[in-house]
Amino acid sequence: MNIEERIAFLRTELHKHNYLYYAENAPVIADRQFDLLLEELQKLEAEHPEFDDPNSPTRRVGGAVTKEFRNLAHRFPMLSLANTYSKEEIEEFEARIKKLLETEVRYVCELKYDGAAVSLTYKNGKLESAVTRGDGEKGDEITNNIKTIRNLPLVLQGNDFPNDFDIRGEVLMDRAGFQKLNEDRVEAGYEPFANPRNSAAGTLKMQDSAIVASRPLHCFAYNLASKNLPFEYHSEGLKLARQWGFSIPPFEEVVYGIEGIMDYINHWDKARKDLPFDIDGVVIKVDSLKQQEMLGFTAKSPRWAIAYKFKAEEVVTELLSISYQVGRTGAITPVANLKPVHLAGTVVKRASLHNADIIQSLDLHLGDKVYVEKGGEIIPKITGAAVEQRALFAEPVQFISECPECNTPLVRTEGEAQHYCPNEDNCPPQVKGRIEHYISRRAMNIDGIGTETVGLLYDKGAIKDAADLYELTYEDFEGWDGWKDKSIRNLLEGIEKSKEVAFPKVLFAIGIRYVGETVAKKLAAHFKSMEALKHASLEELVDVEEIGDKIAESVLTYFQNAAHLHFIERLKQHGVQMELEDSGALLSDKLAGKSFVISGVFIKHSRDQLKMLIEQHGGKNVSGVSAKTDYLLAGENMGPSKLEKAEKLGVTIIREEDFENMIHAH
Repeated sequence: MNIEERIAFLRTELHKHNYLYYAENAPVIADRQFDLLLEELQKLEAEHPEFDDPNSPTRRVGGAVTKEFRNLAHRFPMLSLANTYSKEEIEEFEARIKKLLETEVRYVCELKYDGAAVSLTYKNGKLESAVTRGDGEKGDEITNNIKTIRNLPLVLQGNDFPNDFDIRGEVLMDRAGFQKLNEDRVEAGYEPFANPRNSAAGTLKMQDSAIVASRPLHCFAYNLASKNLPFEYHSEGLKLARQWGFSIPPFEEVVYGIEGIMDYINHWDKARKDLPFDIDGVVIKVDSLKQQEMLGFTAKSPRWAIAYKFKAEEVVTELLSISYQVGRTGAITPVANLKPVHLAGTVVKRASLHNADIIQSLDLHLGDKVYVEKGGEIIPKITGAAVEQRALFAEPVQFISECPECNTPLVRTEGEAQHYCPNEDNCPPQVKGRIEHYISRRAMNIDGIGTETVGLLYDKGAIKDAADLYELTYEDFEGWDGWKDKSIRNLLEGIEKSKEVAFPKVLFAIGIRYVGETVAKKLAAHFKSMEALKHASLEELVDVEEIGDKIAESVLTYFQNAAHLHFIERLKQHGVQMELEDSGALLSDKLAGKSFVISGVFIKHSRDQLKMLIEQHGGKNVSGVSAKTDYLLAGENMGPSKLEKAEKLGVTIIREEDFENMIHAH
């Protein structure tokens, strides 16, 4: 089997196993086996880009960067559905249908997913493009991002699908994935997202598809569109689409008449709490495609379908007090303490108020009767106050001016909603929060130590920062209640093992504001070492892919702090990894002695991939154009100043295709 055949075999196998896992829920290989096949394919594709395939399973891990999303017209308009909220309005809908068709009608009832609608085009069994709903006539092309969604087929199963068709779907996050995403955001020092729907919609429009790939997105298909569909009923189309590999939760039901429709609505109004994802209603459609065509459309919506919207569950309770939490970055989050009340299956005692602006907009007073609902069925939120029930001398809620932990005056940067405590080195929740972040699973992943242990070590004066962890000894724990030989040794072994953690995770772990996992990886890949990053200028930082002024200024500020420099030096002395490991042997020396500047957006590769290829073939990446630069590798929307400087200095300007020819030349 030659290289091309091996690549084709791996792609076929991975597509098959993806289908078995997500569409059939019947995996036949372990996750690790799947990962090994994927890793082999990634390696072969990197070494042989001449066999590129836009629908390769490797596209699911992301990497492509989209600076601007193209606006594309929908081949079949994505009109919105008319909404209804009562049985009477459903009866009016059916009466109109019967009057127009003059016959009995069967309907399909489906769940109305609470996410972001997309239209997907498949040609010859392969995903061609993905477009957001937009205004219904046209939307933004998000193909690179949609390919990262694991349960969406890039290549269809079987051979009975149309050669050219569109399928509509809803992109969403399930509750467990959304909760985990928010936990990780809070751990990294960011504000949690408000609800799964907004998170899904926002993620689809992110420029870096690698970040999209890291988010827990799902795509559920719900409607096919084409000039010649191989079935007569919409319900048949859903069954076929499942066989082709699309994820369609098996909750649709063919019903007849108002009774059948209302039975379905009443069932799911209660049962929706048991679903792993959010729905906000039910969709009722005429099942026959011929009847759909006869009924046609109004200017805004199809006549053959309607949406029944569930009422958001809301309760009234009393606002008892406001408390304020201090995060590891010093961000102050106000929390409403409520008189306990049952809401959507749980007892709610607290609700986040996010920031001072939210409190002001709600005009809250202590003792108010407040309306509470669950945004996205997960996060309790106050939607308003019953002003007519307010006590005459009720005290307005005033946002605090000093840190509740260390009494330091709070600051608020212009343009930001959050207040911060600037006492980062001595405010206990911030210090403990940074240590907790350092040891966390996605950072240094230190076994044997958790939040409670960090609090205990800090309160006993055993540690004041994460570097102190490496100075702990067995004797430090002698006489501590509950600490036995095994737990002490596990903790010390976990700390020692963390010295093997790779530099990108170390960079994430030290807790520079705005430097999350993805940003840390990009900075590590670009600068290679903490020493180089420490001395980087603002211009050099901004030149890194996806690094803007806000992140660059935060990195500069961090390394201007003498305490931070001392902290990093101590970590280095204890053996923590401070530079990137060698990426491996050279593939060739075709670019030996040549220096490259990369600018712009590219079609086949991300800028990081291009930089890696340059180094793998013996070349050198430099950040700025100078007389010593050999090549400016230019993509779309590149910086005009670099182009002008390159032309002025006589630097050779090449495109992505020229670069590929250079590294593949015999």
